[in-house]
Amino acid sequence: MSEFVEGYEKMSRIGPCVSIFGSARTQSGTKYYQLAEEIAFKLTQFGYGIITGGGPGIMEAGNLGAKRGKGRSVGMNIALPFEQDHNLFIDPDKLITFDYFFVRKTMFIKYSQGFVVLPGGFGTFDELFEALTLIQTQKIGKFPIVLVGTEYWKGLVDWIKNVMLEEQQNIQKDDLELFHVVDEPDEVIEIINQFYSKYLLSPNF
Repeated sequence: MSEFVEGYEKMSRIGPCVSIFGSARTQSGTKYYQLAEEIAFKLTQFGYGIITGGGPGIMEAGNLGAKRGKGRSVGMNIALPFEQDHNLFIDPDKLITFDYFFVRKTMFIKYSQGFVVLPGGFGTFDELFEALTLIQTQKIGKFPIVLVGTEYWKGLVDWIKNVMLEEQQNIQKDDLELFHVVDEPDEVIEIINQFYSKYLLSPNF
């Protein structure tokens, strides 16, 4: 309960943000690290703050891009046996450290105006599919979910289309519209800006 209280108190003051997800193991200077940094930087130029899981890798790149763009840089870190230290590009007053994944995921969902998902592991997929499930079941309002890296996501997307949809009919065709797959930072910005051009951007709380 104390984690919910701290999260609500801090996040309610931050304003519109986009969450960037991806592997903690991605090294600086690599393709996806650079993409995450550039996406974060460009998002700040349109007034969005950046939320990450607060750790290294893609998360660090997102916070670095936000810092470079002079935008709000939020880190929702979690205590783990590894990947535990937060990165140095988070605003000091916008760092929250959680013990519980479910509380942390609630904060991501509640205070994000969009999810940008780069290559990652089980944790990245967990956050992605939680958002897709909540939107699909209309437990939350729809917001943009953008997967970055066609090469990385192709196998998963093909399986969703060919097996989950067509072969097993476990989802509807319209569910494929819940996410986009792109390769370039400008494509990410266009999707998010186009979504929010329909109405005034405001925090979803």
